[in-house]
Amino acid sequence: MKLLVILPRFPFPTEKGDKLRAFNQLKVLSAHFDITLIALSHEKVKSADLEKVKPYCSSMHVYRLKILPVIWNLVISVFNGWPLQAGYYYNKGAQKLVDKVINDIKPDHIYCQLLRTAAYAFNTHIPKTLDYQDVFSKGVERRIPSANLLMKVLFSFELRRLKKYEHLVFEKFDNKTIISAPDRDFIPHKNKDQIAIIPNGVDQDYFKEFSIAKYTDLVFTGNMGYPPNIDCAEYLVKKVLPLIHKKYPEIKLTLAGASPHARVKALASNKVTVTGWVDDIRKYYAGARIFLAPMQLGTGLQNKLLEAMAMKLPCITSTLCNSALKAKEGTEVLIGNTPVEVAEHAIKLIENQSFADTIAQNGYIFVQSNFSWQGATMKLVSIIEETSVKKSTSL
Repeated sequence: MKLLVILPRFPFPTEKGDKLRAFNQLKVLSAHFDITLIALSHEKVKSADLEKVKPYCSSMHVYRLKILPVIWNLVISVFNGWPLQAGYYYNKGAQKLVDKVINDIKPDHIYCQLLRTAAYAFNTHIPKTLDYQDVFSKGVERRIPSANLLMKVLFSFELRRLKKYEHLVFEKFDNKTIISAPDRDFIPHKNKDQIAIIPNGVDQDYFKEFSIAKYTDLVFTGNMGYPPNIDCAEYLVKKVLPLIHKKYPEIKLTLAGASPHARVKALASNKVTVTGWVDDIRKYYAGARIFLAPMQLGTGLQNKLLEAMAMKLPCITSTLCNSALKAKEGTEVLIGNTPVEVAEHAIKLIENQSFADTIAQNGYIFVQSNFSWQGATMKLVSIIEETSVKKSTSL
């Protein structure tokens, strides 16, 4: 069976959540389908990155999104009713490429990742699946209260359009998937229960415990240019760490991840390390005593939590994150919804190694039992196969 996969970014390196999800899904899907990949990209993709993805695709096409067409498409989206998220990634040249590939290979199914690529499959009657992945409208809504006046206006404008577009694409696709049930509940469609839950996984062979000298007490990881991660980094440094320092002034925090925003870089001090891009994020998990991710913004299942738990780190997060993770509070993960709660949990873990080890072990067992890319993606395989068979037999 031929599967056309359309992605808003080339799926390697996996420093962003959507790229990590796409790369690991491609691995599993390639064992069941003949995959043709079309990926949009703002930059030239390195040959080494192409080689990482090549084994999973029979052919690959990378379409460069250049700045002037992107600006023009944003202007067009203001007038055609699309959200900026969709207009930014839509390009007529890319549409011609998609149409040509469809005509050439005649795929049995099309799989689009995120709202950003949905429009490329609007005008085909080929069976198709959209991965909402996250609920963009809810993510934008959560950013409005803390935004300045200008951004409040922009976010409110985008929010209205995103809700309409999330409803529109629901009608355009045979199947819809999303990472978690709490996210599905935010989709603005009366039949949202039809959306299949396809969670993220963790590479359990790659992310596993190993012993190195501990060089930091606390660690938070992620793409440090992503607004919810920027917000969490500031929250940890400005609100949580000062409370911990009242009792343990020597405690250090590491913010590890690619593309740190200027606001994140400004947090660096003798007690806070900002790493920027790292070749092997596992060293930062292994070199820390406690993982913190009390996210205040964002949606979806946090890959960083899965990775940290897989490496047997005791984790502190927020109810917002755990609503998708669904780990047992107090035994598999600790929940802190205020700076005081996060700090108190961290201090308890620092003071009680036995308790820290128990949380870490329970979290590890939880992830091992519930989150694998193979298990999660096999449900997607079944959805694609069943839809394609149904459509072919009805013709």
